[in-house]
Amino acid sequence: MSNHLFDTMRAAAPDNAPFIRIDSTRTWTYDDAFALSGRIASAMDALGIRPGDRVAVQVEKSAEALILYLACLRSGAVYLPLNTAYTLAELDYFIGDAEPRLVVVAPAAREGVETIAKRHGAIVETLDADGSGSLLDLARDEPADFVDASRSADDMAAILYTSGTTGRSKGAILTHRNLLSNALTLRDYWRVTANDRLIHALPIFHTHGLFVATNVTLLAGASMFLLSKFDADEVVSVMPQATMLMGVPTFYVRLLQSPRFGKEAAASIRLFISGSAPLLAETHTEFEARTGHAILERYGMTETNMNTSNPYEGKRIAGTVGFPLPDVTVRVTDPATGLVLPAEQTGMIEIKGPNVFKGYWRMPEKTAAEFTADGFFISGDLGKIDSDGYVHIVGRGKDLVISGGYNIYPKEVESEIDQIEGVVESAVIGVPHPDFGEGVTAVVVCKPGAGLDEKTIVSALQDRLARYKQPKRIIFAEDLPRNTMGKVQKNILRQQYADLYTGT
Repeated sequence: MSNHLFDTMRAAAPDNAPFIRIDSTRTWTYDDAFALSGRIASAMDALGIRPGDRVAVQVEKSAEALILYLACLRSGAVYLPLNTAYTLAELDYFIGDAEPRLVVVAPAAREGVETIAKRHGAIVETLDADGSGSLLDLARDEPADFVDASRSADDMAAILYTSGTTGRSKGAILTHRNLLSNALTLRDYWRVTANDRLIHALPIFHTHGLFVATNVTLLAGASMFLLSKFDADEVVSVMPQATMLMGVPTFYVRLLQSPRFGKEAAASIRLFISGSAPLLAETHTEFEARTGHAILERYGMTETNMNTSNPYEGKRIAGTVGFPLPDVTVRVTDPATGLVLPAEQTGMIEIKGPNVFKGYWRMPEKTAAEFTADGFFISGDLGKIDSDGYVHIVGRGKDLVISGGYNIYPKEVESEIDQIEGVVESAVIGVPHPDFGEGVTAVVVCKPGAGLDEKTIVSALQDRLARYKQPKRIIFAEDLPRNTMGKVQKNILRQQYADLYTGT
């Protein structure tokens, strides 16, 4: 039987070669990882997990957590990674919507999550950052030679929840074909081989750290230094042993702030890649001046994986996201008419290719609305393609905020602020931030005499929203700007507070 994605990963793995390097004394070989993935898959089978069942995972980053992802592929389960910052209130929505058969969480979170899971008929097991937990206890005596479930190219491999500007988060269905085609393309486009050693400091509940960094490493038979989080000193210390770094713009800002980082520290690195948020041109220029390396910026989405990339060979132009990847078609259309626009004209970016997702989980009408009649996905991003073929992202048709590589849905934050006693209404926007790309900013209108201050509102949100969604600043205003239809004009607010964090 064929397991479309995992079979290709296993075929690419060198014999007894290192896969995950934790530190100087702990290394997982490919054989080690595949053996544990078989035992976990066997344990899940014993729990009654069957092909097509969802497995929700909210755990800290570890080798075992990555191997759990492989086990899900092997068992035919649909992997559902969840941000470790999500609160119980947020988890209630995701578990209720996806209806996973199994939820895997940190041991400390088990009691609270079990209350939610029981309402939705889910089993709860645990996995800690050190590799301990009830799931690994169950797997310990299971056989490693698991018989992989048969999975075709069109079968679901994962569901990743994404955000929009209306409604709740949507589950993007990603198939084996979506993930495999994109990872193979990136492997070849970026010239990744078994000799590469990636510094992996990204979270693994996000498409960047999971499907780009991890899948590309696996399909190249390469290895990775698995860091629990980004720390500039740690990254600089590991750099002489590595050949690649994938990161968000914040990584590169932090590296430039380190007195230890420069041309000598980066001497062994052949490729620095940035994505998940716009990279400031100043960062690109300063980085190249400091190291001699031009950061390679690319453009992707949860629904499409990666769409474009600056070239491996050739000019990597600051402020652009490069060319459409092989087998991916990117076009720019007039949002009003849908007609394709010529070069240099700004419009809606639309995407078509084997990387584009299957649709939104249990939302057929929303899925249909996001695709054109000829099969292009309407990204919601505004951009242009210049005369040389480089794609530029110039804005978003939606009000989505991208901060530190994470998507934040403004309405969700506004709804929590508006529930605070004394608040009349609020508008959440993203404005340029030197570290995070965009800073989540709330403009709040209060009732007369309410006596609210910034600290009170921030404190009220701490247990209701993941930390990355919480506003970095609260601005108080007498009213919000509106158009003739009564809609809040967030573009005016963004212009008004554009230099809030940059001080320019």
